[in-house]
Amino acid sequence: MANVFSYSIGRKLLMSLSGLFLIMFLFVHLTVNSFLLLDPVFGTQEGDMFNAGVHFMTMNPLIKIIEPILFGGFILHVLYSIVLTIQNMRARGSAVYASGNKTSDVEWSSKNMFVLGIALGAFLVIHLIQFWIKMKFTGDPLLADTTFSYFGVQTTGHNAYALVHEAFQIPWVIVAYVVGGIALAFHISHGFWSALHTVGFSNNIWLYRLQTLSTVLAWIIGLGFCTIALVQYAFYPLS
Repeated sequence: MANVFSYSIGRKLLMSLSGLFLIMFLFVHLTVNSFLLLDPVFGTQEGDMFNAGVHFMTMNPLIKIIEPILFGGFILHVLYSIVLTIQNMRARGSAVYASGNKTSDVEWSSKNMFVLGIALGAFLVIHLIQFWIKMKFTGDPLLADTTFSYFGVQTTGHNAYALVHEAFQIPWVIVAYVVGGIALAFHISHGFWSALHTVGFSNNIWLYRLQTLSTVLAWIIGLGFCTIALVQYAFYPLS
């Protein structure tokens, strides 16, 4: 039996599955990031909830297993998106439909998925340099240990809140997050329903429902990241 992943449909399936996995991670990531704003709501010390959330993600053995899988899924998603884009360009040749720009019944996000992917890649590099690399490898003076409540127990750990909070006082970082969040929303608004369509949700009734759900989900995630960054910048100034 020929290897299914050597064919276009196999590549689309792999890209769809990896994309759905990444969307699940984004929901978890957005939930933890929302803790940046919740301390005043629950009356806890500034940064407590976010530091507890980051500590949970750092210490959880399941997260440690998923993290390399996530990284591999992201690389797989990027590589197959490049391969499929090149294949589609070659298949369409010089036809008008090649760019999709003159096809009125095709979503804008569908026409520009690869460009949106490049924008997201640039945003991810900024995110990794600003936060992940410092937290995982190089360290930063702002990450000096602090005490916070962790499931009701006073715990000592890295002050991830200080690092993120200071970064969100830099205007160009806020601009990058807003642009990245909007690009993410457009990317998911097409990618989510398209991925589910690829894995089998393909009848006409479900297609419309999935497209609607995809739009709602995409803008919750995209605007969620934008809002957190903007609120931190506007209402949580450095003390």
